[in-house]
Amino acid sequence: MKQDIPFDPVEGVSIAIVPDDEAAFGTAGEPTWTVYLLNNNSFALENVLISSDGYGTQPTGEAVRTSTLRYHFASVGAHSATPVELIDPAVFHLTNQYWLSYYQGSRIFDKKFVFVPDSIVAANLSRLDLLAGRTGVLHG
Repeated sequence: MKQDIPFDPVEGVSIAIVPDDEAAFGTAGEPTWTVYLLNNNSFALENVLISSDGYGTQPTGEAVRTSTLRYHFASVGAHSATPVELIDPAVFHLTNQYWLSYYQGSRIFDKKFVFVPDSIVAANLSRLDLLAGRTGVLHG
């Protein structure tokens, strides 16, 4: 039964949304952004599955939901950053959700990372050591 399954907390794993060209801020062109899976653990993550989607309302009040995209990585190395997908700034006003599942040995872990509307902005950038000091919006 479900109550017999141990649900251990996910530690040392996070999702970051990183601008590819920080110099583009404030110019007419928007920078492209990439979603990264960050593994700060001393062990690799095996059989990694990530599902991403966005939902919310348009400025006109119309409800909107993006397509659900799914990604698989056979292994994500220890102390590494893996690019997952490009994300369009046009969906930053939506709730952007990433559901992560992975194995560590024979145990499965999962966690949902939710970026609330308008949280992916330059004011929320922080330094990301796994990406050689680049900055991004981190959710851990």
